[in-house]
Amino acid sequence: MLETHSLRAGYHGGTVLQGIDLTADRCSVHAVLGPNGAGKTTLLHALAGLLPVASGRIGLAGADVTRLPAHRRARAGIGLVPQGRRVFASLTVAEHLRVAYRRRPTSWSPDRVLDLLPRLGERLNQRADRLSGGEQQMLAIARTLLTGPRVLLLDEPTEGLAPAVAADVLDLARRLAADGLAVLLAAPRPALVLPIADRITVLGAGRITTALDGAAARRDQALVLAALAPPRQAPQESL
Repeated sequence: MLETHSLRAGYHGGTVLQGIDLTADRCSVHAVLGPNGAGKTTLLHALAGLLPVASGRIGLAGADVTRLPAHRRARAGIGLVPQGRRVFASLTVAEHLRVAYRRRPTSWSPDRVLDLLPRLGERLNQRADRLSGGEQQMLAIARTLLTGPRVLLLDEPTEGLAPAVAADVLDLARRLAADGLAVLLAAPRPALVLPIADRITVLGAGRITTALDGAAARRDQALVLAALAPPRQAPQESL
């Protein structure tokens, strides 16, 4: 569904991503792991069109979307749930859903979203700033679903959440993949995402250091941990 070839991108003329090649398939969860500064958010922003691509290619269902602006990529089916949720504090849950759905009616209706996320149905008249962190994350995902994505980009969706709530968010990602979406999920640590990941890519300093099948990573988690370990510094010679 989504693929990149030799993707390079960065900020203010600098290069963060150093030639990224990866794919996100329908009905699967692809987890991108790496420490802060590895390039995870840069990658998702480049895919969503929030950051210009210096070189390389982004393909969506066989079509080249590399030079499309963000709003056209969203219409084509790339949906981003940003890090930190970024819901509108003064809008109610119902107003969030209404605004997102009115912009582009899709097979994802507000009723379908509320069937998937019944907790939001209990909070329809609540302002977003009165929701818990987990409820805000569910609202951010619901808002993006109403744009009709084929690829769902989740940027550290468990950040700041209690372990039980984080597990609920990741289970939702798994269910959305089973329903036909391609899910590309960025996370700093493997512990929570390993159980749901079909593929795992580890980034380090803007480069892919390891790419693994999810089942292989679950059988030998040491492979992932080794890829995430900081490089050892050579001992300095004493004078």
